[in-house]
Amino acid sequence: MVCVTEAKKIIRENTDTLSPVKLSLTESMGLILADNVFAVSAVPPFRQSSMDGYAFSFNEWQLQKKLKITGEIAAGSKETIALPPGSAVRIFTGAAVPPGADTVVMQEKVTTQNDELAIHDENLVAGTNVREKGSEIQAGSLALEKDSVLSPAAIGFLASVGHAEVNVYPNPSISIIITGNELQKPGNPLQHGQIYESNSVALISVLHQLNFNKIEIVRVTDKPELITGVLKNALQKSDVVMLTGGISVGDYDFVLQAATACGVQKLFHKIKQRPGKPLYFGKKEARLVFGLPGNPASVLTCFYEYVIPALEKLSRRKLILQTIRAPLSKPFQKAAGLTHFLKGRYDGQTATPLDAQESFRLSSFARSNCLIQINEEVTKCIEGELVDVHLLPG
Repeated sequence: MVCVTEAKKIIRENTDTLSPVKLSLTESMGLILADNVFAVSAVPPFRQSSMDGYAFSFNEWQLQKKLKITGEIAAGSKETIALPPGSAVRIFTGAAVPPGADTVVMQEKVTTQNDELAIHDENLVAGTNVREKGSEIQAGSLALEKDSVLSPAAIGFLASVGHAEVNVYPNPSISIIITGNELQKPGNPLQHGQIYESNSVALISVLHQLNFNKIEIVRVTDKPELITGVLKNALQKSDVVMLTGGISVGDYDFVLQAATACGVQKLFHKIKQRPGKPLYFGKKEARLVFGLPGNPASVLTCFYEYVIPALEKLSRRKLILQTIRAPLSKPFQKAAGLTHFLKGRYDGQTATPLDAQESFRLSSFARSNCLIQINEEVTKCIEGELVDVHLLPG
């Protein structure tokens, strides 16, 4: 068995970031930019009104006070109006300010009579309500740096500077293989000896929560030739393969056998931890294989602690488990030799280990918002002792 630290080191060292791909902006949400992106167009691309009102020359208005209204410019208008001396033009938000005008007064601050404009704004100064060309960004300037996260605002900004596509680090494709003769889909009646299968639902849910959507689910019974065939197929099309169940040492645990038959290089099998001691990690070329234990709490714990770091490196994203140091709200004891990941609640001040810590029990996981790590050499923690707390995504 390897220790927790060594297992995470092995995963990190054997995981390579995926090659960049070109995607449309709408496909790039949450991904990481692979290149610097420069503005195709200035924003705004012309001198632009920020208000519905009237555009005019500030100096001429100070001399004449009343201005003649000579036309109208709507947003998107391609017409260029020459502004005669001593005049103003009706203008709308987003429209191009005509040559000769340098100020826009909002329509609530004027009166008009006989096509003449009177302005009633004591705070008006030259340039008011006019967005200068390139005041947000100049054409050719750096819009977003490589390794930026493409948030909705970032995507909108790149669209505004003229981009429809960008080079990004893609999310990996993922296969989830569910093994077990005893498993029944929820919604179907249980036969004697069957249990409802929940691992696929939990894994799909957390993957979707983290914006990983290229997922395939395959269910297979505990027959070595079937598991081998399903794994072989998954390795041909997925960057990451997760198998649940069948990785221990029972008579019907065939995942290790199937991985060997498919040419997967075993990098470790079994970790000094609870839950999830039987965890397997292997690699075939650049494809990663995780053999997760079958018990639901073990599956989720191993996913959060070991699969997520691999997904982070593959996609170059910084995702999930924020680790903080927090005091325990009550004492805890265990035997030495295994790191424990305890389902817990963090209330902003202290971390509380929950009841029902057994690996088959999801009820406590359903109420948890963190995993509390108690290292393998520790046997006793006192109330108030600082421990590592891994905050789960909300």
